Amino acid sequence: MALKSLLVSHDLATVEVLRPVLERLSVSVEVCSAVKAGSEILLAEKFDAVVLDCDDLQGGLSVLQTLRKGASNRNSVAFAVLNGKTDASEAFKMGANFVLQKPVSLLNATRCFNAALGFMHREQRRYFRHPVEMEVVILFNNGKELKAKTTNISEGGMAISYRGKFAKESISKVQFTLPGTNPSMEFKAEVAWADGMGRAGVRFVEVAQSSQHQLDQWLAQRMESAANV
Repeated sequence: MALKSLLVSHDLATVEVLRPVLERLSVSVEVCSAVKAGSEILLAEKFDAVVLDCDDLQGGLSVLQTLRKGASNRNSVAFAVLNGKTDASEAFKMGANFVLQKPVSLLNATRCFNAALGFMHREQRRYFRHPVEMEVVILFNNGKELKAKTTNISEGGMAISYRGKFAKESISKVQFTLPGTNPSMEFKAEVAWADGMGRAGVRFVEVAQSSQHQLDQWLAQRMESAANV
């Protein structure tokens, strides 16, 4: 799957430097020249990286400040583009992961985005949800069990469908076997959400290192297959 980025800036010179560097790294770029429109896009879409012109775009700093409070992009890799008004340390405190100073040179942009590429891929893996239907056993603290089926799975949890009811606080563990693998996996878990109609989201809260590695590898293979379709 291709990495996605949002670049919020009306500085044409900066855009002309940053956009081709990101595209050479196989990161698609959506450019927005206004803070209000950029904020609305961030509410509606998920991005692996967000590049914000904080000093020369009025309200740019406010987008950086609120980025970490949103549901979709609070873990995205954030780049603050500064021009002398904001100190780099202040930008980091507001949530920036990387800082670029104007005038942005091709060399500095390339170094910065290359250094951040691994973090972008990590963020993509974190939120990637693979649609899959497999049986899962929900274990409760009172010793009872409930059989369910997954609708999708990520490295941090899964969505399930089931018959019956259960209290959010009562879930203890989930057991399942990934398609195409042999060993059964058991994760300590909790309910993240439930709609009362037989559908719920389960969050993994404690995972053995070997099991997490197996799940990550399995998801990475599915991501690669999806990217090649």
